[in-house]
Amino acid sequence: MSHAVLRRKAGPVRREPGARYLGDGRTAFAVWASKARHVDLLLLGPGEGLDKAPDLSGGTALPMVPEHGGWFTLQAGAKPGDLYVYGLDGPGREQECRPDPASHYQPFGVHGPSMVVDHGAYAWKSGNRTPPAWEKTVLYELHPGTFTPQGTLGAIEPRLSELLDLGVTAISLMPVAQCPTDTPMGATAADPANNRNWGYDGVYPFSVAAGYGGPKGLKSLVDACHMRGLAVVLDVVYNHLGPEGNYLDRFAHYFTDKYKTPWGRAVNFDAAWSDTVRAFFIANAEHWFTRYRVDGLRLDAVHAVTDFSAYPFLEELADEMRKLSADLDRPLWIIPESDLNDPRLLRPKERGGFGHTAQWCDDFHHSLHTLVTGEDTGYYRDFGAVEDLSRCLCQGFAVAGDYSLFRNRRHGAPANDCPAHQFVVHIQTHDQVGNRMHGERLSALAGFEALKLAAACVAFSPSVPMLFMGEEYGETAPFLYFTSHGDSNLVKAVREGRVREFKAFAWQGDPPDPQAVKTFERSRLDWSLREKPGHAELLAFYREIYHLRREVPALARPTRIGLMVRADEGTRTLVVLRTKDREVAACLYNFNLKPQGLALPGTGKAWRKVLDSAADLWAGPGAISPDRAAPGQTVSLAGLSAVLYLMEFNT
Repeated sequence: MSHAVLRRKAGPVRREPGARYLGDGRTAFAVWASKARHVDLLLLGPGEGLDKAPDLSGGTALPMVPEHGGWFTLQAGAKPGDLYVYGLDGPGREQECRPDPASHYQPFGVHGPSMVVDHGAYAWKSGNRTPPAWEKTVLYELHPGTFTPQGTLGAIEPRLSELLDLGVTAISLMPVAQCPTDTPMGATAADPANNRNWGYDGVYPFSVAAGYGGPKGLKSLVDACHMRGLAVVLDVVYNHLGPEGNYLDRFAHYFTDKYKTPWGRAVNFDAAWSDTVRAFFIANAEHWFTRYRVDGLRLDAVHAVTDFSAYPFLEELADEMRKLSADLDRPLWIIPESDLNDPRLLRPKERGGFGHTAQWCDDFHHSLHTLVTGEDTGYYRDFGAVEDLSRCLCQGFAVAGDYSLFRNRRHGAPANDCPAHQFVVHIQTHDQVGNRMHGERLSALAGFEALKLAAACVAFSPSVPMLFMGEEYGETAPFLYFTSHGDSNLVKAVREGRVREFKAFAWQGDPPDPQAVKTFERSRLDWSLREKPGHAELLAFYREIYHLRREVPALARPTRIGLMVRADEGTRTLVVLRTKDREVAACLYNFNLKPQGLALPGTGKAWRKVLDSAADLWAGPGAISPDRAAPGQTVSLAGLSAVLYLMEFNT
């Protein structure tokens, strides 16, 4: 064998980055620093109880051992709670002291030292358990900082029983990685009031934000969820890192100039040195699944993961997580967010796909949103017809290789071969609410009857439904975009960027200041609304529709098998039939402001009504549909209402 062949086969060494506590006061440190000639580990002593971080350059310096591929490693005497940084010597520059790119905890924020964490110290109470089947999942997305007045992960735990009562089976947390805060440089970042960030500006992908409760806070929440039978999905960001406190480029070749992104230089997934970058993020996924025992990862905006390699990162990630799933003997969900309408994300490997569990389906949201609000600007230009919603129900995407008015080109591809449970459907998310100029929820854009109509469309679909925190009782507080940057230049850039983002829409006024504390405070849920007139009835309606989804066999079946959909553009109505064995459910939807007649199928003995959103019970204007109907009968529905009938057969 020639030396050329040997060189060609020699690849980078895959190591677990970060600090791994070994026990007995010893910790293994590994950092990828391909841009450094020399790296020191600087141990700064215990950090527990400190209000301010010690001088980053004042610790005990221990030279690290250089290894193949730009790695530096060392085993040293360091115990849980000890602080450390890395001292980097690069060509033409003096040593600079920086936190660990794979830090597991940043108690003093993004500019402070990293802390050693003993993940084995947490005593799990829930044991090893298997989450509910993905096909039966009802997701609930929440932002830890605004879900409760306290704004911590621990404060979520007492609310879990209310989510269970609602019919939720899994919570979906917005990102918890450490983000910039406007605390003084070097001061503790543990105050939740200073953690005003959506989470997508995180710069330490392995670290749980100090303001949310740190590593122990997330483990305790996951444990509490699992003990109650709830699964946990965590939002992770692999398409970019935030600008403030982002020192990765000082260490190694994490970024590339090959592509431009809305956030600056692209993460390096396909250029030189990219193998180690990909391994870094794969290790991150393993970190959450193994050390924190989450059940799924929601991948933020994968359409911004630019990768033209023959073996894309997203495919490699799915493959590695399947191996990990087999090792752990439990399912691991991977749920990308993508606006590409590309079924390859979902198709199994044997059919040329990546094999992800599911993906968010924005087409379903856009279809419903335009029907109940009438909005037709920006990306809503491609929607507005009842047929769009029908297409989502029948084939996943509404725009599947069709011409997009918004994009001025063809968009997407058919996904008919992808099962219904691979699409997460919703009427509100942090994106669709928070990326409006004024953060209006659907409760501010559509009337009370439209809220119930839209909710029923989601609950009775064959796909996996997701609620956004507060929608179940008609929360009136906006969910605004908020930040807590400490860099004044960055604050200015974010403010200007928000103004540019809204040019495609006809929204009036000026966007609220993302950096203002008031913007964050306005976005908190008001839990007292749940007991007030109108809100209480909406909450009861949500409980009922998710009870029906769970208990009615035809609705509980997460498949398009036995699905029939009939859309009438003239009357703006939709009839959705779902069957299982001899049970048939007829979901009737009227998107017209005026009452409309819809014909029930002409088979079976009779139709029995089990739900009418216009009923007095749900604070509606009064039901006009009959309690029982004959096969083939045309029944009247109140304007903006949903009615559910079950078929009775001759015995």
